[in-house]
Amino acid sequence: MNPEKIRNFCIIAHIDHGKSTLADRMMEITGTVEKREMKAQLLDSMDLEREKGITIKLAPVTMNWKGYMLNLIDTPGHVDFSYEVSRSLQAVEAAVLVVDATQGIQAQTLANVYLAIEQNLEIIPVINKIDLPAADVEKVSAEIINLLGCKKEDIIGVSAKTGLNVEKVLDEIIEKAPAPKSTDKTETRALIFDSYFDDYRGVVLYVRIFDGQIPKNSEIHMMANNTNGLALEVGALKPKMSPRGELTSGEIGYIVTNLKTTREAKVGDTVTLTKTPATTPLPGYRNVLPFVYAGFFPVSNDQYKDLKEAIEKLSLSDSALRFEPENSPILGFGLRIGFLGLLHMDIIKERLEREFKLDLIVTNPSTNYQVILNNGEEIDIKSAADLPDISEVKEIREPWVKGEIILPSSMIGNVLGLINEKRGHQTNLSYIEDRAVIDFEAPMANLLTDFYDQLKSATSGYASFNYELSGYKAEDLVRLDFLVAGTRMDALSIMCHKSEADHIGREITKKLKEVIPRQNFEVALQAAVGARILARETIGAYRKDVTVKIHTGDRDRKAKLLEKQKRGKARMKRFGKIDIPPDAFTVMLKRD
Repeated sequence: MNPEKIRNFCIIAHIDHGKSTLADRMMEITGTVEKREMKAQLLDSMDLEREKGITIKLAPVTMNWKGYMLNLIDTPGHVDFSYEVSRSLQAVEAAVLVVDATQGIQAQTLANVYLAIEQNLEIIPVINKIDLPAADVEKVSAEIINLLGCKKEDIIGVSAKTGLNVEKVLDEIIEKAPAPKSTDKTETRALIFDSYFDDYRGVVLYVRIFDGQIPKNSEIHMMANNTNGLALEVGALKPKMSPRGELTSGEIGYIVTNLKTTREAKVGDTVTLTKTPATTPLPGYRNVLPFVYAGFFPVSNDQYKDLKEAIEKLSLSDSALRFEPENSPILGFGLRIGFLGLLHMDIIKERLEREFKLDLIVTNPSTNYQVILNNGEEIDIKSAADLPDISEVKEIREPWVKGEIILPSSMIGNVLGLINEKRGHQTNLSYIEDRAVIDFEAPMANLLTDFYDQLKSATSGYASFNYELSGYKAEDLVRLDFLVAGTRMDALSIMCHKSEADHIGREITKKLKEVIPRQNFEVALQAAVGARILARETIGAYRKDVTVKIHTGDRDRKAKLLEKQKRGKARMKRFGKIDIPPDAFTVMLKRD
């Protein structure tokens, strides 16, 4: 198609501001999907996306409106998938910024706007949910003008649910969004902005063609990964696959390949033809590395093989997923899995339990640490149990993040206190109308467990939070171990700052005391750094009344029976085995 008649755009917004609903109305109005086939959140194909009301996997769709081809990419809003969002933004020329009229600008709105500005996109501001009684269009308009520096008449007020003014948004895209730049290059270059594994067809790539064209059955080459494949089918998504003879410059579409895993064609890679290969790839590709790790163990060891097969299947379509075998004396065989963030971890856990019917024990999430040894060697550890002997360690570096919190101005004090509590520090404080934006830095490990919950509690649910990894810093870190009846439990060990070890040790031993059931003998729970015990809790033994059969008040006979019981308890303590329930391994996530 003539590139002058093509418009490529995406929709960016905070979670639950209505971008998937706006995409639904656009498809309905342009006749891309018939009304009888229409359902809410049509592009959110996973059950989990519908339940949680969030977009997890981005989805492109091609629409025709007034003689123009409109290519839309519905992007995820969550910070865990920000790399996917940045690649999607590189594949388009314009972004529709959707802001909820009842909530205003939130943290991920800002984060995604900054990404769009970095890519020099034309931003079309839209205020959604203007038909709700709580909508404050004037206030939200002032926030958008303050953020983008646009005029009030540039902002379109819509109701994505009813379809009010959605046609105006489509017309504005045609008028304001730039057409793809036409190039005279004979070499072919296409950007992969998403890929997934189809059980029947192999790896399917979602691509934007920047130069040249990709015909059906042509041989293709992935430049960053240095892998070759075959374009078995090419076409557009409407939103179902609609095959064509070829994809040409400026278009967005799909390529069905003969590849066996998405690791061979990662997001951000450049596709070219093997006959006329490109010399320089498109910019911006990087390998996405996980920085949240957790141990996944089946409740029954019989399910270990099923767990491994399930994770291998999921990793075919999720190139960010990393896993390796792990063995624990208590939990048996399992896998240590790396994720992009806590939401990513929750989604994978739920998919394993639902789709593969697995009963899982998930250990406390941790992050990765860089350990510098005395001989200068640098190693990466993914759990505290992997830390070498402390006498061999020169320094330990932990990942830090740059965070951004948007909240009502009256609640700043509570949040600054929470940031300090997490060993973080504020770097900047600015204001958007009656709300404040706090920029801060903090260690990743301290934000993993319940920071988001505590933030919501401190601000009555009004704050929104966004973060990105900023780098690694050397800190005074120690390995905190937990002993149950004198036995060290590696699966419970954590890395923490030396100044926090006492407090965390006391807190976790108290929580373990609530979770681990009483035994027939006394059980000591201890927190230790090296050989130094920091905290102790004791689970009292069950005590049978052995004197009940004595009807006289003979003290000697009672003492003799109690002494016999005491000896029995001592023997039990030496040989007794403690049953540790699965709850004990997620005790860090347990709220007080």
